[in-house]
Formats: sequence, C-alpha cells, structure tokens
Amino acid sequence: MEMFSFYNVENLFLPDPKPLHRLDPTKSGLKGWDERRYRNKLFKISHVFQLMKEENGDLPFLIGLSEVSGRKVLEDLVEMEPFNSEYGIVHYNSMDERKVDVAMLYHKAKVEIIDSETITFFFEIINRKNTENYDTTRDVLFSKIRYKETVINVFIAHLPSKREKDINKPKRDFILNEIHNRILKIVDSEKEHVILCGDFNENPDDENLVKILYDNKHEKVLVNPFQELFNTRNYSTFHYKSGLLYDQIIMSKSLFENDVLNFQSAHIFNSEKISSQVKNFEGRPFRTYAGTRYLGGYSDHFPVFVKFEETKT
Repeated sequence: MEMFSFYNVENLFLPDPKPLHRLDPTKSGLKGWDERRYRNKLFKISHVFQLMKEENGDLPFLIGLSEVSGRKVLEDLVEMEPFNSEYGIVHYNSMDERKVDVAMLYHKAKVEIIDSETITFFFEIINRKNTENYDTTRDVLFSKIRYKETVINVFIAHLPSKREKDINKPKRDFILNEIHNRILKIVDSEKEHVILCGDFNENPDDENLVKILYDNKHEKVLVNPFQELFNTRNYSTFHYKSGLLYDQIIMSKSLFENDVLNFQSAHIFNSEKISSQVKNFEGRPFRTYAGTRYLGGYSDHFPVFVKFEETKT
C-alpha cells in the first residue's frame, strides 16, 4: 500500500523579526509570530504525519502542501520526525502578494523527480489607467515523477479564495481551464498518469470541478473520489456553519487500472487528536489562529489522502 496526501497547513511562515514599534506590520501578517510559535507549528505539522503513519503503517510517498512561505520552512520540517531527512523538496517562490506557495515533499528512496516547473498566472487589474498593473496569485506546481518505472504527472494547486461575493471565480475558471488543457495533452498524447490535487476553494460538485473530469468529447478522463465523500457530508474545512471539501485529489482513469499503483480509497484525515476540543467546534480542525487570536493548533484544514494498492513489486 502507498499513500498520496495533500495538506493546507495554514500559514507556515518563518518567525517574524522583532518589530521596532509595536504597531509595525509583520512580514507574515500574523500576530505575535515568534520563534516559539513557529517551532510549535512545525511540531504540529510533523505530528500530523506521525499520526497518519501510526494509523496507516507508513508515510505518504508524495505530499502536496499549500500555504507554505519559502523553502526554509520546508527544510526545517523534513528534518523532523517522522521525515528524518528522508524526504526531498520541490518548491519555487511564487509571486503571490502574501508570499505563500505550494510545494511537494517526496520520499527520496521511492521517487525520482524527472522535471518540475511552476505555472504562473497574471491577471490584469481592471479600472486602472496603468496597464502595467497586474494581479498575481499562487503558482500551480507541476512535477513529473517516476515511481517504480511508472511516470506520474503531478499538479498541486491552491486556487484563489472565495471572498467579496466571489470576485475570484473568473480567476479559478481560467486557471482550471489552463490546467485542464495541459492534462488532456498528457493523457491523450503522452499516455501518462496524472494526479491533480490542492485546495480548490470549490467543492467537488461545483461546475469547474465537474467539467475538468471530461475531455472535449465529454468522455471521462479524470476521476474525483472525493465526490462521494462530499455527498456523504465529509468535510476537510469549515466556514461558519458550512462544511466544505475544498481539499481534493483527482486522478486520471489510468490509475484505476494500473499494473503498479491502483487506486484503492480516498480519505480525510480528521483524527480527534488534530481536531478542536471546544464544544461548539467539535469535529473541526484545531487551527493555529482564529482571526488574530492565537490558538496554537495544527491548521484550519484537515489533510486528505488516497491509498494505492501496489499490484506489482
């Protein structure tokens, strides 16, 4: 059995330098983000994967991450238990205004990185006379990897958030359309496997995430096993009273009929140990911050993962 996981870790920043004045803005945008809180955050994230290992017998061979800021936080993370420097890092700095990126960790003994790149998007800011003003968002990370002679193309995304009457929907539409075109080329022309994962800021039944499963002839090329989890009211994050399943792992149909890795099951890792113990928030992720109030938890998202059966060793 092998696992692939995705986790939005909620603002993993290096500690802020001590401000000269009490009201100075911080680099992270977080209140009181010092060395102690940073180390606690690293311990919490590594502990999530330790729990995952204890429950499933092993760590994921590939891990997609979002809301990480810079490579150093990832280097600090993989040195810790249970990674023990056995995991490599694929990361690029994005042009996101908050300096948060997506990244991938991979088990160095199992995975070979063939190629990697970022897919960057620029959006023109309307209602401004200066056409040189562009809005940027988080990059999509693309990696081509080899696992036991099987090539898998991995896309990791953290799409623009839903806010202010969802003004970012056109951006999500555009990004997913671009990724969809790339996936179709890989599946049709190169006949290779694809995994698309991330925090899509949309649920599995939203139009974008349904459309992306089909090619231009309306034949299914991708499968989203998180549709069934969402239909049965399983959630990875929450907004006020609403349960959401924004975190998903979508795969090419070929990974359901493969002679090395065969999809087995999809899961939300919502262990009680990483959940809130507050009565009104039971069953929700124990988050690091609630607004500006420091809680000291793990993340405002649960990790998601899929299990593969190894059919050939």
